[in-house]
Amino acid sequence: MRLDKFICKSTEYSLLEASGLIEERRVRVNGLVVTKASSQAHINNIVTLDNEPLTPRPFRYFLLNKPADTVCSNVDEVFPSVLNLLNAERLSELHMVGRLDADTTGLLLVTDDGHWSFNLTSPEKKCEKVYKVMLSRPISPDVAKLFREGILLQGESTPTLPAKLKIIDPYNALLTLTEGRFHQVKRMFFATGNRVKALHRQRIGNLELDVDIGHWRSLTLEEVGDLSL
Repeated sequence: MRLDKFICKSTEYSLLEASGLIEERRVRVNGLVVTKASSQAHINNIVTLDNEPLTPRPFRYFLLNKPADTVCSNVDEVFPSVLNLLNAERLSELHMVGRLDADTTGLLLVTDDGHWSFNLTSPEKKCEKVYKVMLSRPISPDVAKLFREGILLQGESTPTLPAKLKIIDPYNALLTLTEGRFHQVKRMFFATGNRVKALHRQRIGNLELDVDIGHWRSLTLEEVGDLSL
């Protein structure tokens, strides 16, 4: 992680204060003075502040059932931040692993491990995400084939990756994606002449949503590791 963030995670200093400590040449990495806050500090590096070794706090991983009318942001906007639901310290250090729209509900991962979340959201990961979708019109029988083959969304230069659509009834379906483009589910159905009325994410990888709306829990080490594969 960045050196300034490493210091913040090891102390009570803010990012601005950590950057100042680095500029004052009070920070060493493997015995060498480092003066750039953007320098990378790896897990096997020895980082010291005023010759005292720093040990970062353990990373945190949360599963949260996001209610509607909340935003995936670290600050309140038109709607309140979903982080307000977490009973955790140092909320400013946390970030959402991907985003859900304000009106979308369901499984949301929250962490302070940037490397983990980057890998999890990387297109190469092809991590499955399952959404329950409610539509305004009956689902056309050929939509599943279109999604399976990939469709070109407005403003995009490449088609969507193959997606699996399981029709539950004429107005409800389960959609499985392995990518996360901007408003992707809504845009995919809009491209077929339909409109999403309600959207709920219920699974990421092998991780199923298992807490009530507005509630959260910590991930187990096994769950963190499974999502890292």
